[in-house]
Amino acid sequence: MFFWFPAKAAAVVIGGAVAVGAVPVVLGAIGFTGAGITASSLAAKMMSASAIANGGGVAAGSLVATLQSVGAAGLSLTSKLIVGSAGSALMGYMV
Repeated sequence: MFFWFPAKAAAVVIGGAVAVGAVPVVLGAIGFTGAGITASSLAAKMMSASAIANGGGVAAGSLVATLQSVGAAGLSLTSKLIVGSAGSALMGYMV
């Protein structure tokens, strides 16, 4: 039988909030920033590999383009809901 405890409920909520809050921090740390891709970063290496693979340009909708968009503008409401739900589910599984 499954029992729902207030501590677990709090952990699930915190897990979702931490997941949403961590996305811009992590993206900034690897080089996807509001000012563009940081030189000599992991993001720059990803962009270079993507451009080489696509004949000189980064394809719209690619992983690099999407990460840069999120790094520059942040997560959309839908993305926040998805990331928050994943964080909550992970925390609920771990607690």
